[in-house]
Amino acid sequence: MILFRNKYPKWWFDWDLAFTKFSYRVISYVLLLRDEYPSTEEEQAVHLNLIYPDVKTQLGRGWPLIKWFLAIPYYVVLFFLLIAMFVVAVIAWFSILFTGHYPRGLFDFTVGVLRWTLRVSAYAFLLITDKYPAFSLDA
Repeated sequence: MILFRNKYPKWWFDWDLAFTKFSYRVISYVLLLRDEYPSTEEEQAVHLNLIYPDVKTQLGRGWPLIKWFLAIPYYVVLFFLLIAMFVVAVIAWFSILFTGHYPRGLFDFTVGVLRWTLRVSAYAFLLITDKYPAFSLDA
């Protein structure tokens, strides 16, 4: 739609946004960042602020064809970060089991990787921005 009609249907964006929000609620539950079971309707404590783009001024028509290719360096780095995040989740599980607390450094690392993954996803797959994401775990 962006390529041929220069439009991004609002219903498509709303579907992607709802699915992404639910996915991140489930991921945060699985990674022990939240204790509450993920809701399919309520936003709960995971907040994603993705803004509906103005296609004519903010998105290039041909970019959807090459964004996935331009994001390849991110895929490589995120592959290793996701492995590290899995190891961190296992360590955090044992830490929670024995001390009752999620170590702050491990928590910040996990949240940083999830934020970075969301930025790459917004660029390459959700197609809501043409701004190339920064190589950073910070917000």
